[in-house]
Order: sequence, then C-alpha cells, then structure tokens
Amino acid sequence: MSAEPMDGSQPSLPPELVERAIYRRGRLEVYDDIVPATTALLVVDMQNAWLEAGAPFETPVTRTIVPPINRLAASLRDAGGLVVWFRHTAAPRGAPLSWSGYYDTHVAERYREHTLAALREGSEHHAISSRMDLRPGDWTLPKYRFSPFVRNTADVEALLVARGIDTVIVVGTATNVSVECTARDAMMRDFRTFVPHDAAVAPYYDGHLAAMRSIVQLFADVRPVDALIDLIGQRA
Repeated sequence: MSAEPMDGSQPSLPPELVERAIYRRGRLEVYDDIVPATTALLVVDMQNAWLEAGAPFETPVTRTIVPPINRLAASLRDAGGLVVWFRHTAAPRGAPLSWSGYYDTHVAERYREHTLAALREGSEHHAISSRMDLRPGDWTLPKYRFSPFVRNTADVEALLVARGIDTVIVVGTATNVSVECTARDAMMRDFRTFVPHDAAVAPYYDGHLAAMRSIVQLFADVRPVDALIDLIGQRA
C-alpha cells in the first residue's frame, strides 16, 4: 500500500492524538504563557532545496507553511523575541563536520553527490527561500545534523542561553526529521518547547502523524499558530 502524500488538506493534529495527550496529562496544553523576550522561533530547513519548483528535494506541501511561519515570526519579532533560521548544510567530504554516517549509508549512491552539492554553502539550493520573511536582527545559522543542537559549528544551546532564551518554538520541515529532532533536543536541554502543528509538514502524511504522536505526548506543547500568536500578544 502506497503512503499518502501530505498535501495540506489533512488535519495536522487529528482528534485521536489530542485525546491521547489529554489522557496522559489531563489537558492538551503544557505551558500557560509565552514571554516574548525570552523566546526564540527556530525555523528549520525552509531552504530553496525543499521549497522551489524543480529543486532536488522539492516538497510542494512545504510551501503551505510559509504564511503561518512568517506570521509567527513577525508576531514574535515585533514583541521582542528572537527568530533563528537554520540551514541544513553538508560539509565537504573529509571535513570534521562531514556526515558520512548518513550520506554514505542512507542516501543511494546515484543521488549522493547531487544531494551533497545542493546543501553545500554557496549553492543556490542551500539558501533560505526568498518566500521566507528574514529581517535584520534575525539569526541565520547552519546545522550539519537534523538537530542544530548536535555537532554544529556553534554551541546553539549556549548561544540561546546567553541571549536569555528559555523557550523555543520549532517550525519547518520535515515534521518527522529535523522538526522532531530539534524539538526533542530542545526539551531535553530544558527549554520550554512549542511545536505549532500547522507550521510543520512532511512529504507523507503518515510521517507527519508519527512525529506528532511523539511530540505531543512527550516533547512539546502542540497547538496551532494562531493560539501561539495569541499567547505572544498577551505578554507583548
């Protein structure tokens, strides 16, 4: 049976997942507020490689989360919070941050060099998509693994803590890869972690659901973008 592509029409947080979360802890929400000045929006992999037509990893559904991510970024930025854009980056072969454990084993040989070239610094596919609303004062950082907290050129946890950040909102693509890995690592580093379910997508719907099932039960406060914008506005 073929997997169902995610196209933006399916519920991003089905009632069954809400029921499981409520059963586990008594309510869906984990936290009662968002303090903008101590909050960072972590945007992962919203790059040309995934968003643009004909790009190596084009996932059309990813374009559906551009408007909600931009709205959330504007709301948090205007309230004094931080927006961080992470670019998935492939280090040259043999470099200290090269990831042969992934590219040489989980990517077919016929795609390998094409994949590495697309995600190298300087490639047009590596850049954050022009659809995204980057602004002066935002941070743009690389990440060499699915989570920016692991094996990076900068200690992302230390940078955020030095900025006074204790809360993160994780958005982007794919839900079951970089979004989930980032949310798990953030929560386990004691950041108050949110994942808006309508600002994360995956190529296939079952992958999105599998990630949301784990995230909502164990790793983050999961609710829609509009609800997070309301929380930000309450403390702005």
